[in-house]
Amino acid sequence: MKAYQELSREELLSLKAKLEKEYEDAKGKGLKLDMSRGKPSVAQLDMGMDIFDVLNSQSDMTSMEGVDVRNYGVLDGLAEAKQMMADIMGVKAENVIIYGNASLNIMYDAVSSAVTHGVMGCTPWCRLDKVKFLCPVPGYDRHFAITQHFGIEMITVPMTPQGPDMDLVEKLVAEDEAIKGIWCVPKYSNPQGYTYSDETVRRFAALKPAARDFRIFWDNAYSVHHLYDEEERQESILDILSECEKAGNPDMVYEFASTSKISFSGAGVAAIASSMANLECIKKTLTIQTIGYDKINQLRHVRYFKDFEGIKAHMRKHASLMRPKFEAVLKVLEQELAGTGIGEWTRPNGGYFISFQAMEGCAKAIVARCKGAGVTLTGAGATYPYGLDPRDSNIRIAPTYPSLEELAMATDLFVLCVKLVSVEKLLEEHARDAERFSDRLAG
Repeated sequence: MKAYQELSREELLSLKAKLEKEYEDAKGKGLKLDMSRGKPSVAQLDMGMDIFDVLNSQSDMTSMEGVDVRNYGVLDGLAEAKQMMADIMGVKAENVIIYGNASLNIMYDAVSSAVTHGVMGCTPWCRLDKVKFLCPVPGYDRHFAITQHFGIEMITVPMTPQGPDMDLVEKLVAEDEAIKGIWCVPKYSNPQGYTYSDETVRRFAALKPAARDFRIFWDNAYSVHHLYDEEERQESILDILSECEKAGNPDMVYEFASTSKISFSGAGVAAIASSMANLECIKKTLTIQTIGYDKINQLRHVRYFKDFEGIKAHMRKHASLMRPKFEAVLKVLEQELAGTGIGEWTRPNGGYFISFQAMEGCAKAIVARCKGAGVTLTGAGATYPYGLDPRDSNIRIAPTYPSLEELAMATDLFVLCVKLVSVEKLLEEHARDAERFSDRLAG
C-alpha cells in the first residue's frame, strides 16, 4: 500500500472527497458506541454470576482461622484472602494487606497519607516546597489524576517495549530529592500492553533515589489478564518486592492489585503488597481509618475461586471472549493502515488496551471525528499528565466492552477517521510548503 506522504496534492484531494462521502454515510447510520474505558463486557460479567451462590443464609461464615466474617476484627484481611491476592501478584502472603473493592482507592490513600503525614517518619509532602512524580507515557489517566489532585508536579518518562526509559529514571531520581515516586503498570501496561523486562525490574529494584521517602507505585492491575494461554509462561514478570530486598531497598515499593477485572468491577477485592516496615506504617493509619474491610466479600471470593488454578481457569474464560475482539481490531488496522505511514499500533498479548500512534497533530481531530459519527473514544491526551500529549498523537483503543458486531463498525469508523484527518493534515502541509515556496520566489 502506498504511503499517504507519497501522494500528490491532486491524489490527496481526490482521496479526501471519497473519504468525506464515506464519513457522511457513516454519520447517517446513527451509531452510538462507547470505546472510552477498558470495561469488561456483559458476557464477561455474566461468567461470574455464580459467585453469589457460594454464600447464603445457611453458609458457614467462618474463615479458615475460625474468624466470624460477619463481625468486627482482622484489620488486614483474612489469611486465605491474603494468599489469593499474593498468588495474583506473585508475592508472599505475609507481605499483603487486604482492602476494600478497588486498588485505585489504595493508591489514592497512599499518596494522601504521604502528603499529610509523610512516609515512615519523613517530612509530610505538604510541608515541602516541591513534590514531583515520574510518569511513564503514554500511561494511565487515573494515576495522573491522583497526583494532579494533590498538586504534585508530574515529569514524563518515555515508555519502551521493555518498560520506562530506565537511563532517564535512574538519572532523575538520583539527582532530585523532590522526586518522591513513579507510577508503573508493569504487566500489559496501560495503554500499550507492554510487559517490563527482567532487566527493567532489576534496575527499578537497584535505584538509588536522592529522596529517602521515594516509592515505586507498582500497579499490577493485569497480572493474570492474558489473551493467550502460552503468555502465562512466556511473558512473566519478576517479583519486584523480592528484587528490591536483594538490592538492599526492601521498602521502596508499594504494589497494588484487585479482582476488579477478574470478578466484578467495583465489587471485587483489592490489596497492597509491600515490605513489613511499610505495612506496619500503613496499619497505624488503617486502625484509625476503618474497623476492617468487607470480610464477607473476601470469603466469597476465596470460596468461589478456591485457589490460584481456579483464578487462572476463570481468566482463560475471559480470554476466550476478549481475544477475538483484540484480533478483530488488529486485523482491520493491518488491512487498512499498514504501509500508509499514518499510524502505528501495539499488538498486546494481554491487558485491556491497544495503543495507537497517529500522525503528529491528529489525535484530537480523529477522536472528534469519531464522536461526530457516534463512536466515543478515550479523550486524546488522556494518556499524558494534565491531559496534554505534546505530539497530539496517542489514542487509547479499548476493545473489550462492545460486541464483536459493534466493534467491527466502530473500528471501521475509526480507520476512516484516521485516514480522513491524516489526508487533511497532509493537505495543510502541502499548502504551507506551497506558501513558503511562493514567499521564496517573491523574496
